[in-house]
Amino acid sequence: MKKILVIAPYPYLPFFSGGQKFIAQFLAYLADETELTVIGVESNDPSTITNYRLLPWLRKSFTRYLDPRLIGRVSREAKTGGYDAIICEHPYFAWLAILVSRRTGIPWYLHSHNIEYQRFRSMGKWWWPILQFYERLAFRKADKVFFITPEDRAFAINQWNIPAANCVDLPFGVTIPSFPSDKQAKKQELANLHGLPSNETLILFNGLLRYKPNLDALMVILEKVNPLLLAEKNFSYRIIVCGKDLPETLNGLEKYKNQHVLYAGFVDDIEAYFTAADLFLNPVQSGGGIKTKMVEAIAYGATVIATETGATGINREVCGQKLITVPDNDWTGFAKAVIAQRDQQAVTPVGYYDYYYWKNLARRIAAIL
Repeated sequence: MKKILVIAPYPYLPFFSGGQKFIAQFLAYLADETELTVIGVESNDPSTITNYRLLPWLRKSFTRYLDPRLIGRVSREAKTGGYDAIICEHPYFAWLAILVSRRTGIPWYLHSHNIEYQRFRSMGKWWWPILQFYERLAFRKADKVFFITPEDRAFAINQWNIPAANCVDLPFGVTIPSFPSDKQAKKQELANLHGLPSNETLILFNGLLRYKPNLDALMVILEKVNPLLLAEKNFSYRIIVCGKDLPETLNGLEKYKNQHVLYAGFVDDIEAYFTAADLFLNPVQSGGGIKTKMVEAIAYGATVIATETGATGINREVCGQKLITVPDNDWTGFAKAVIAQRDQQAVTPVGYYDYYYWKNLARRIAAIL
């Protein structure tokens, strides 16, 4: 079994965002296929780790990204630990991975979650050109780069001239290997929990709401899509919004309470909501990478209505009838798609689980390392 050293740049235990969840689940499954050690932020909660070692060497503060003491410390661990490979989650510690690799001769792999500079450019950050230069350098120095979407992989090959042989697909995975058998039971449980009629179409939106692309998407649902749904006769539905850090100015979505909207806040068992949902809405129009919540929603049996931007990165060939895409900004078309799909009972294809199941992904990556 190969020994792998991972550098995880930000807290991921417990996880709240899609990026945190990606790291947490990827490492847990990779640890079943390798002997894994993770260098992480000191504020991680290690109580849920069962199959790998966590070294809390990274400071909580932003200064961790520029800590020169890490060079010697990580190099010593890499030399004495007999590691076969180093994985750097995100490009931010690529400088450290490069230096440690030079000192030890251990190959290093960059796990890219987005083309980061594009994401921050879309958010109006002035420093995106600096990140662009650094990120491109990191891609070129890595022995291989793992990409979350085919689009990101193609960008690296075509725009930054990264050799195709060094570029590997590694999408966000799911923890269930087949279509859930308890969808109707979960839907009834959720209806009972929130005091909802059992015959309503359950429509779910989930995301970290301090993240602007998610908040913008929520406001589109509330202000542009839902008024069109309300105008539809004989459509009994409920939009359930899950996610933490809703701005106080929105007052728990009280304004929308009588418009078939329920704010559930952060929920510990989001999988139960995915399983219960008939539809999942993803009208995201900015941000990078794959929308992890959409991958999970399809796995748990919800039909996803997404903008073209929202569907970026997903393998549409394996989604069957579970993914419906609408052009960006076409909110009339988006609402019509929701209404058209309200009674659909399509099952997620077997091929979807073959492609996205975490155990399969971890085995493929372990064979490369």
